[in-house]
Amino acid sequence: MLDLLRFSREIIINLIFRFVSSSLVNKALICREPDSCREYLVKRFMASSTNNLYLWPYNSGCHWLLLAIDPLKEVVYFLNSIDGEWTNYPDMKQLVDTSIKVFRSQRQARVPRTKSSNITWIKVQCPLQRNGIDCGYFVMRFMREIINMNQIEIPITYFDEYKCAHYTRLQLEQIKEELCQYFIEKRLISI
Repeated sequence: MLDLLRFSREIIINLIFRFVSSSLVNKALICREPDSCREYLVKRFMASSTNNLYLWPYNSGCHWLLLAIDPLKEVVYFLNSIDGEWTNYPDMKQLVDTSIKVFRSQRQARVPRTKSSNITWIKVQCPLQRNGIDCGYFVMRFMREIINMNQIEIPITYFDEYKCAHYTRLQLEQIKEELCQYFIEKRLISI
């Protein structure tokens, strides 16, 4: 029975959450090939007929942050472990905004005039890193927590269950351990 519940939860999670490949859309590619990046995002958005939250670990060249995009509601959640603003990443923001507008056009959605050019960006008050090297682990932890909460909407003040100013060293070690276990189980590395 427990296996059936786990399996059912995995199916629900797979229906709600989708991912954007950071190897196919990143700072370097956005600058070199913005059209192909936009086409990729729109294609990802069009592939779903239900309401999904797209998790996109974004690398700005020297820092990882997370975007959680709900293209149907035209909402972008911005999770940055160094407390920066999305305005610091104009190429990324323009790509997301343009992709959502193209997606809107392709699905022939009617939007009120007041909303027509406004895509809602929400800066989530997520845990902050204390150094300049743990951003990737923070992004992995954010993704895990979002998926564990199994919700499309992310509260501005983050989830109560995971709310803290900073992750402890133990919380970061936990995500590293889970990643290593995954690699070992999938036989991507051997020990």
